[in-house]
Amino acid sequence: MSNFDHIINRVGYNSKKWDACEETFGDKEIIPMWIADMDFRVPEKVTEAIEARAAHGIFGYTGMPDSYLEAVQGWMKKHHGWAIEKEWICHSPGVVSALSFLIDAFTEPGDRVIVQSPVYYPFARSVRTSGRTLLDNPLIIKDGRYQMDLESLEAQLDDSVKMILLCSPHNPVGRVWSREELEALAKLCLEHHILIVSDEVHADLLFEGSKHTCFPTLSPEVEQNTILCTGASKTFNLAGLKTSSIIIPNPELREKFKTVLNRYNVGSGNIFGLVATETAYRYGEEWLEELKKYLQGNLEYMISFMEKELPEIPVTRPEGTYLVWMDFRSLGMCDSDLEDFCRKKAKIAFDPGYEFGMGGSGYMRANIACPRKTLETALENLKKAIRERES
Repeated sequence: MSNFDHIINRVGYNSKKWDACEETFGDKEIIPMWIADMDFRVPEKVTEAIEARAAHGIFGYTGMPDSYLEAVQGWMKKHHGWAIEKEWICHSPGVVSALSFLIDAFTEPGDRVIVQSPVYYPFARSVRTSGRTLLDNPLIIKDGRYQMDLESLEAQLDDSVKMILLCSPHNPVGRVWSREELEALAKLCLEHHILIVSDEVHADLLFEGSKHTCFPTLSPEVEQNTILCTGASKTFNLAGLKTSSIIIPNPELREKFKTVLNRYNVGSGNIFGLVATETAYRYGEEWLEELKKYLQGNLEYMISFMEKELPEIPVTRPEGTYLVWMDFRSLGMCDSDLEDFCRKKAKIAFDPGYEFGMGGSGYMRANIACPRKTLETALENLKKAIRERES
C-alpha cells in the first residue's frame, strides 16, 4: 500500500518544481504548488521495471514494442470504453509538443484555431507561435459552474476556422464535460469541418461522482474527426519520461501527422518512458485507486479549510485533475501584486490565473497532489498572510 503522506525530498534531483524555486521565484524556501506534477513516488512495479531495463546497460535507439501498444489498447478499452487499433497509436515526447506538431500538420499560417479560456497556457502559446490566429471561446459561469459558450462560438465560425484544442477534463477549472456538452460541440465541429484535438491526459484523475466521456466514442463520424492526446504522464507521475500517445483513427490524418513527426525526427520512443508506461498500464490500477482516494481527501480538506478560514477566497470544486482554481478577486489586487503577495508573503508559488487567458485575472491555480502536511502548511501560510494584510 502506498504512503502518500510520506514527504520525499525532491531537492537535488533537478526537479523543475523544486530545484528551480530560487531561480524562478527568488526564494528556495517557497512551497511550490504550481507545475502539474505530483510529489508522490510512482507504483513500485514501475520503478522495478525501469531498474530491470537499466541493468541491461545498453540504451540504443528503440522502437515501440507490441507489448507497449497492447498495454495502451487495454487501458483505453477498460478505462475509457474505446476499442482502438495498434496502428492508430503514434508517439510524441509530450502532449504539449504534440499540439504544435498537430497545428503544423493540419493548419496553415493565418488559419484560426479555437481554445476555451481560461485554459492551460501552452494551448494559446502553441497557436500563436505557429503563426496561426487564436479564436478564443471563453468559458462562461452559470449557476456557479463553468460551461462552454457554444452559441457565441457558432456566431464566430467561418471557413478560416480549422481546429479546436479541447481540454477534457479541463485545466485549470477542473470541469469533466458531460456527454451532452461534448455532443453539442462535436455537432458544431462536424457541421463546420473543424478538426477536434482532444487533450485527455487528465482523464484518469476523476473525483467522486464524475464520469469522463472519451471524445472519439461519441460516434463513428466523431471518431474519424478527432485526434486524442493522452499518456500516463499525469496519471502515474511520469512526465519526465517524455512519452505520450497520440491516437488517430483516421488513416489520412495519421499519415499527415507522421510526416510532421518524421520532419522533426521525434517519432521514436524513450526507452524508459515506454517501459514505465507499459508497466503502469498493466499493473498500476491499485495504486491509482489509492491515489484518487488520497487526492479526494486533500480536496475535501482544502475546501473545508477555505470555507471555514478563508471564505473570501471561493474555490471552484474540480470534478477532475488534481488542480484547484481559486478566486482571489475580493482582495482587490492587480495580478502582479497578487502574485507577489502569494510568493513573498504567503511563501507559496501558485500558477497565476492571468497566464491561462481570458477569465483568469484574479485567480490562482493550486496543485494539491502533495502530502497532506504540505497542503496544510501552505493553507496556514495563506491564511496568516491574508489576516496580517487585513490588520
